[in-house]
Amino acid sequence: MIAIYARQSVERADSISIEQQIELCQYEAKGERFRIYIDRGYSGKNTNRPEFTEMMKDIRNGLIHTVIVYKLDRISRSILDFSNMIEEFGRYNVKFISATEKFDTSSPVGNAMLNICIVFAQLERETIQKRVADAYYSRSRKSLYMGGPVPYGFRKIPTVIDGIKTSMFEPVEEEARVVGLIYEMYSQNGTSCGKIIKRLNELGIKKRGRNWSRPRIRELLINPVYVKADLDVYNFFEENGAVMEDMPADYNGENGCYSFKSRSEKKKNTGSVEGNRIVLAPHKGIVNSSLWLKCRERCMSAKQVVPSQKAKNSWLCGKIKCGECGYALIAKRFSTRRQRYLICSNKMNSKACGGAGTLYTDDIEKIVSDEIKNKLSEFEKLSCGEEKNFCPERTALEAELAETEKEINGFLEKLNDSDSVLFQYINKRVSVLDKRRSGIAERLDELNMKKSKPAEVISGHVSMWEELGFEDKRRVTDALIRVIYVTDKRIMIQWRI
Repeated sequence: MIAIYARQSVERADSISIEQQIELCQYEAKGERFRIYIDRGYSGKNTNRPEFTEMMKDIRNGLIHTVIVYKLDRISRSILDFSNMIEEFGRYNVKFISATEKFDTSSPVGNAMLNICIVFAQLERETIQKRVADAYYSRSRKSLYMGGPVPYGFRKIPTVIDGIKTSMFEPVEEEARVVGLIYEMYSQNGTSCGKIIKRLNELGIKKRGRNWSRPRIRELLINPVYVKADLDVYNFFEENGAVMEDMPADYNGENGCYSFKSRSEKKKNTGSVEGNRIVLAPHKGIVNSSLWLKCRERCMSAKQVVPSQKAKNSWLCGKIKCGECGYALIAKRFSTRRQRYLICSNKMNSKACGGAGTLYTDDIEKIVSDEIKNKLSEFEKLSCGEEKNFCPERTALEAELAETEKEINGFLEKLNDSDSVLFQYINKRVSVLDKRRSGIAERLDELNMKKSKPAEVISGHVSMWEELGFEDKRRVTDALIRVIYVTDKRIMIQWRI
């Protein structure tokens, strides 16, 4: 079967559409049976595209003998990705055809021309990225609106700056009073972000209909968009290594500021202003400079409360959830002693949950460990070590399983910087991925039943549980348990078997 692959990152009037790409590729198919793979809205800078991934799975399963694209850059703009792709095509005897460039991958000259063209495709992508970055830098220096969410306390209104139509912020009176209240509370000694959230909840104040969270409070407190920037603010930024785009005389104590990361900075660092570019904004600030500076300096010295979801404090991480709200329980350690405990991420992040009560990790691990041993004791013997027959489907499923687990771990790592809405999305997405993982695992189990050698029989597996290391316990737990809901009064385990 022939695969026709089409991709379009952005729909523009001057670009060839998906439909036109497919029409030209169908001509090259010359009446043979084909399947169409379409990725809309995906860049060619990498191969993380759903339909491309599906096409490669079909190739590995021996279903595809030819791949047709409208143009080379529709399938890849990366030299490394393209080289790996062509190498894999050769491994499965798959022919590659570009409808407009007429490449023949069966000859050395054809392969050489392909690699030359992909170099220019990557150069074009990098040139576009450079132009976009230069335009962004130039516009930001002129105090033009650069997009993104409108900060709490403001609304966006149209304006004209240096003859260019753009937008600017305008204070919203009711929200501006809340911003002032947050700054006043944080300026008092002993007031934390958690206490501010608690007070806002008592007053029934939400952030545009959503619950407040620690990351959102902190973002508000360090954002110079709120400050009435005067010479003290200028000196603060300059002394801390920021790049100032305006002269000190322009800081008149009225306008807010925009803060942009340096062009070379990749990693987000909200605790430091070093290297950031500070530009005076056209809108009026809403927080006096002395109050803003007091809170900003406190933020620089305060240690952030970051929910670490890495599975280093417990082998239950990723499986254990709050029995009250269903959000993940975070395994942490007391700073003053070595004892471990569990805390609801929803409570920790937004105070939207009362929590699951006092939970000590050692106690919960002991209970779950006993339940796992009880479950293992239901099986008199276990078998392992069988030699499997070669199966392309198994190989593809194992690759898909690894990719799914990688995606799940990626979502869990994003918990660090997520608000309550993103927490809900992550929980839902991880649930979907977990179902997919279970389905793949079940199919693998069916395929693994087909073996050519007798399996090694293991007894005494219950007692072996205690001898397992951290990672082995995680793997066994993942194989046996879907999810664990916990409060200080009950534990509910959902088993896979």
